[in-house]
Amino acid sequence: MTHSNAPLKESFDPLRASYRETVTEIPAVVESLEKRHTALLVVDLQYLDAAPGYGVFSHLSKGKVSKDTPEFYYFDQLERIVLPNVQRLQTAFRANNLEVIHTRIQSLTKDGRDRGPQHKRLGLHAPAGSKEAEFLPAIAPRGDEIIINKTASGVFNATNLSYILHNLGITGLFVAGVYTNECVSTAIRDACDLGFFTTLIEDACTTVTPELQKATLRALKDRYARVLSTDEAIAEINQVVAA
Repeated sequence: MTHSNAPLKESFDPLRASYRETVTEIPAVVESLEKRHTALLVVDLQYLDAAPGYGVFSHLSKGKVSKDTPEFYYFDQLERIVLPNVQRLQTAFRANNLEVIHTRIQSLTKDGRDRGPQHKRLGLHAPAGSKEAEFLPAIAPRGDEIIINKTASGVFNATNLSYILHNLGITGLFVAGVYTNECVSTAIRDACDLGFFTTLIEDACTTVTPELQKATLRALKDRYARVLSTDEAIAEINQVVAA
């Protein structure tokens, strides 16, 4: 049996070119930013799901996560890459008077009876005023930046975000946050279906395993969103938006 070192050919995707030509690579995507009609959507960077010792990760000790634990990848990505890049994106958007919008999981009631069925099954609960509902300090909202509270994975499905974006004149979204394969992916897919121009910032989002991260980026790229790095996103902002 012989083995070839030739690279594997990518599987044929009959709609990829059509998506690029009509959704992700059309001039309107950049024009939305140029007209200041693009917002930064920061998804669920809060203690509930992004801090050891709280909420989903209450079984861990607070502080640094050991390299020998399964959770190390997630928190290492957050600390070294995602949070610094979200900060950079927020700085760029704020400097150019572009909207920065924050989503978080937060119940309307103390006992969480208003939560979506899936969050009830999963035991996800962050009452108002709880530590779990707090944003991580590094990327917390400033001034009167808009905060959207939700009790389901999909922020468009569970809140009036679409109505708010239309009121603001927003037609495009740069998206960052956690988890890439869950709340971030759902937000992007729904936003695309609703007609918003979506851009996923690949190094400003993460999830619990590298395999899930890679698979989700591949599924969304050139289908539901452009995929850019933080450097590419900031370069585009600096190029097309007059400060």
